[in-house]
Amino acid sequence: MTLNKINQRRLENFKNNKRGYYSFYIFTALFLITLFAEFIANDKPILIINKSQYFAPVFQDYTEKDFGGDLELNVNYKDEYTQDLLKDAFILWAPIRYSYDTINYNLETPAPSAPTVDNLLGTDDHGRDVLARIIYGFRISVLFGLALTIFSSIIGIFVGAVQGYKGGKIDLFGQRFIEIWSSLPTLYLLMILTNYITPTFWWLLGILLLFSWTSLVGVVRAEFLRGRNFEYIMAAKALGVSDNKIMFKHILPNAIVATITFMPFILSGSITTLTSLDFLGFGLPVGSPSLGELLAQGKANLHAPWLGITAFVVLSSILILLIFVGEAVRDAFDSRSN
Repeated sequence: MTLNKINQRRLENFKNNKRGYYSFYIFTALFLITLFAEFIANDKPILIINKSQYFAPVFQDYTEKDFGGDLELNVNYKDEYTQDLLKDAFILWAPIRYSYDTINYNLETPAPSAPTVDNLLGTDDHGRDVLARIIYGFRISVLFGLALTIFSSIIGIFVGAVQGYKGGKIDLFGQRFIEIWSSLPTLYLLMILTNYITPTFWWLLGILLLFSWTSLVGVVRAEFLRGRNFEYIMAAKALGVSDNKIMFKHILPNAIVATITFMPFILSGSITTLTSLDFLGFGLPVGSPSLGELLAQGKANLHAPWLGITAFVVLSSILILLIFVGEAVRDAFDSRSN
């Protein structure tokens, strides 16, 4: 696909911001790696070749009978009985032989235990591998942030477009509604709702989406208020072009430029929101891999500094990378540099 001259200049400006450019690649690489978390940290083998038969425990659960045992029980691949059944088999393990919920029962010291060769970042107060939980927690935090950013941006752009283009009473009442809606105490509402529902990924996403869509309304509204008075827009109206076509074909591309510059910052804010809720205990279900839950464990176990330090370094790194990317995108779309 060939870029026009303006987009080529924007891409060059983005590349010239080395800090943001390399941050984008680092963040993307880390995210892509964590997408395959099951192949990096898992208490199940990736592949087993036993008696010319192929098994993929990472995708499917097997019973002891599948490997020549006597019982229809799910296999514990670290159990001595299972290891005896598979002593002649070829087994390909993940580099980290712990999943986010695997408990290490062979710790030399009480949990939380300090970093060792077996647990590179130590274990938490439940005996679970911290590195495995970081990998899975990074993935779920970014996926949650991306989903919240995309859905809230779609709603915010649509509402801002309608308000800005229609103006009049629609804009007036819309602004008053947004002012009231955005002033509602989101945290208190979440605390109340958690008494009636069990928070899940999708429940949290839906609840936070109810309040996060307002972040882009003002930007898009301003662009549409400005754009609807342009001469070519007035000419299109005179020619009978429909409002929908004018809004989404002629004015929206100009508004998209402003919204794109905000998206990395919205993403970082979404990740911070999820982390804060997990830290306070109103986020993902108990036991889920979470950076906020790891921060809470660091606060509750000051004698185990590796918990708090690890969570702080990972979370701060994510936010720093996203802020650098956001600055680079903002500079790339700056009209003064195009």
